[in-house]
Amino acid sequence: MAHPNYPELFRRSPLNPILTARNWPYPAHSVFNPGATRLVDGTTLLLCRVEDRRGFSHLCAARSKDGLSNWSIDQVPTLESDPSEACWGIEDPRITYVKELSRYAIAYTAFTQAGPGVCLALTEDFHRFERLGLIMRPYDKDAALLPGKINGKFALIHRPETDTGVHIWVSFSPDLRNWGTPQLVLKSRPGGWWDSQRVGLSPPLIETAAGWLMLYHGVKRTVSGCLYRVGAALLAIDDPAHCLERGDEWIFGPETSYECQGDVGNVVFPCGYTLADDGDELRIYYGAADTCIGVAFSSVRAILKWLQTERRSTLALVSPNFEENRGSGEAQSTEPLRAMEWPRTLPDLDPGTSGTNSSK
Repeated sequence: MAHPNYPELFRRSPLNPILTARNWPYPAHSVFNPGATRLVDGTTLLLCRVEDRRGFSHLCAARSKDGLSNWSIDQVPTLESDPSEACWGIEDPRITYVKELSRYAIAYTAFTQAGPGVCLALTEDFHRFERLGLIMRPYDKDAALLPGKINGKFALIHRPETDTGVHIWVSFSPDLRNWGTPQLVLKSRPGGWWDSQRVGLSPPLIETAAGWLMLYHGVKRTVSGCLYRVGAALLAIDDPAHCLERGDEWIFGPETSYECQGDVGNVVFPCGYTLADDGDELRIYYGAADTCIGVAFSSVRAILKWLQTERRSTLALVSPNFEENRGSGEAQSTEPLRAMEWPRTLPDLDPGTSGTNSSK
């Protein structure tokens, strides 16, 4: 429900939820957190997280000509966990088309015995996949590849848990396998902020003339549980570790019954977006209450205008030593690693939840 004193930057589809477990051609407990892309023929493809009654997840593709209805869903799982990657499933994919490779890159979370880590797979058609395996060791998730190289290297946005907290980072690689030079991008904010508990990437970054538009999820812990909402930031186009703007307020949060009630209530969790041919009309596809899938419409120009002129904050006001923190700390290793290991602190699980749902 729109509030008269706040801009309505996202409009939910009246068809929401657009996909639920009831739509699936095989047994599924819940369907949520889809990656998204538009194929060459204009078809919208969602790579959905499907959870079974064991609590394990896999990925399944759903295709639609209008991105809203008449979904054609793969009859069997599209991408399942591999024993070399995960023992308890894979989840939360984010899709980027990499022009240099002429392939789609899928970054997803693998639930290993040591916790969640980041895996990468490449595909041309979402039928055959080249798995690159675990590229970021636990605890790490919420990852997406940038569509092009930065200073000659691939760049990956991700969210490790380090001794300094649960923040958004970017790392670089010459070959998609060996990653290093991690740099801090965006910190969770202390105190009463809506993103005080943790932050993480939502869909992949959106390239604009002003910079990389980043939609990210923020978590606030309350006496009745955690609230997952979405905010916006703008990163420098040639240096994604440089945050140019960050909104003070969240711009999309759980309001409807299907977002507030489910396996994990009060959650909106976008993992994918599509852009119309005009480069402005934006659709975000999101998991609602870890149970079903919704879509909301927005405008890139409108979000940039809000971010740059109406509701913005200077990072130095939140963290006066931000620049110092960005250039120091144990996690700032420049050594290339086959799969990066981070100093970490085990996550606090929310009461009544288990698995990775409690620490998105």
